[in-house]
Amino acid sequence: MKRAARRLFGPWVDRVDRRTLRADSMAALPNAVLALPQGIAFASLAGLPPVYGIYSAIVPCAVAALFGSSWHVISGPTNANSLALFALLSPLALAGGSEYIRLALAVTVLVGLMQWLVGALRLGSLANFISPSVLMGFTSGAALMIAVHALKDVMALALPVGPHASAVMTAALGRLADPREPALFVGLVTLGATVLARRLNRRLPFMLVGLVAGGVAAWAVNGPLARWGLGRVQVVGPIPGVLPPLSWPAFEIERLRDLLGIAFALSIVALGQSISIAKAIALRSGQRIDANREFIGQGLSNLVGGFFSCYLSCGSLNRSLPNLEAGARTPLAAVFSAAALVLLVLLVEPLLELIPLAAIGGLLLFVAWSLLDLPRWRRLARANRTELAVAGATAVATLVTRMDMAILIGTVASLVVYLQRTSRPAMRSMGFETMEAERRLEVVDDSSAALPECPQLKLLRMEGSVYFGAVQHVSDRLHGLREAPGHARHLLVMSKSMNFIDHAGAELWETELRTRRAEGGDLYFHRPRPGVIETWEASGFSAQLGRDHVFDDKRSAIAAIVPRLDPAVCAACRARVFWECPPPPPPQPTPAPAPAP
Repeated sequence: MKRAARRLFGPWVDRVDRRTLRADSMAALPNAVLALPQGIAFASLAGLPPVYGIYSAIVPCAVAALFGSSWHVISGPTNANSLALFALLSPLALAGGSEYIRLALAVTVLVGLMQWLVGALRLGSLANFISPSVLMGFTSGAALMIAVHALKDVMALALPVGPHASAVMTAALGRLADPREPALFVGLVTLGATVLARRLNRRLPFMLVGLVAGGVAAWAVNGPLARWGLGRVQVVGPIPGVLPPLSWPAFEIERLRDLLGIAFALSIVALGQSISIAKAIALRSGQRIDANREFIGQGLSNLVGGFFSCYLSCGSLNRSLPNLEAGARTPLAAVFSAAALVLLVLLVEPLLELIPLAAIGGLLLFVAWSLLDLPRWRRLARANRTELAVAGATAVATLVTRMDMAILIGTVASLVVYLQRTSRPAMRSMGFETMEAERRLEVVDDSSAALPECPQLKLLRMEGSVYFGAVQHVSDRLHGLREAPGHARHLLVMSKSMNFIDHAGAELWETELRTRRAEGGDLYFHRPRPGVIETWEASGFSAQLGRDHVFDDKRSAIAAIVPRLDPAVCAACRARVFWECPPPPPPQPTPAPAPAP
């Protein structure tokens, strides 16, 4: 039975035991509590009745977890998806109306089908272009974003739903003039209790402890301390006590073309967010993500969710990160969270209504601080400044633009850095530093101990791919070698590290071969890779070069090339760095002086 479950749900099934079940169940409750106000707010942002946000935090959450790849990602409505859905769908129908709701559910089903196809067709390798530096910047930027938006509730800022980070910071700085805000007190109590509980015992449900402490503080402010006139702390308020009903996302066939375009755009946004969140969390948990399975899980969550009155969902950073920090061990934590949300709404609605928003904000501040990972930023600064710049640009983009755009900006920056590096492959001069029997070829660029190079044969090690983007750099370097005073007309390229060439690269070597032979020299290669040889054979370069110009080892290459060098130059040469060099001519006898007359 477990084997069948493993085939259906994935290898995480093998991790399930009594300890993981306990950890997952303890992480579920605070996550379910977090989902309530977020679901209500995000549904309003999407132009839907608030109850649809609760529906979307239940069904997609369980389906994506069971059929996805990540142990910790929790799916549900997000602000980016909600805003995108509203922006794309509102021109077609009146937001909040029955027609708008039907179209939103239909788009959700289409998005799910597209996402499922991406995974089923095994196109998940596209996610490999999101580099670790981008994920690190994305995670840190998202942590700062979470902290900024948590201030809205912690400081009871009067702002509309989904405010820009700059608006939150401006309002927060203005509120600092009056630090007596009771919501700030509740948020700090929640944060302090969470940190203390975690420090005392990491196995405690510290986020739940913090939430309870914040709830007690809010009760005191709104109850016994109310006579002091400090003001009231805002709570979650009334929650619709209903389960997700079945729905049929019907629409007129003439709208299909518009809905397919909207669904395609939303699929890209949702998949980009989901896989980025999954990979960012996997870097912290040590898990390996199967992108294809993750896409299938996300697709099924929307496909099924659309028939249960759920609108577009994807991996939720605001819920996934607390899930990880709360000690979740398997995807069952998300399933338990969905079940806990249902039970909370049905059984203890009166208590849930009293949860202070400031306490939820305090928990999010704790999560944000945990995610910044400042030591890792310091290590990256010491190791690679370019990658540091990519991570920093992604973090800033996450703060100032949409998450999907931030991921795109970071990925493009990484690709630009990669192309910049690969467009300048290293080309190193090789030679010897000794004439001993056990000598090895060494890089002699800027080496003071190197023996003189042969004036007729240049040894060059090629490191990197010779593709269209690198052709100009390689061509310039080869031209520079030919233009150097007294340059060697013969060139042996050690091409073991020349990983790849394309058609432009093959044409480059053809040009180099013709030029050197026209000068009376030649071109040779040592150990080119099989893929390179295949490209040469397909382009006809191998036939032009000749099999006797390709060698399997350096010693046989030098032994075969040296006899082809100009003997007149060899006779006058003083370098003689090859053992195969002919011996110098015997000294000519000094002619006897002529007798005196």
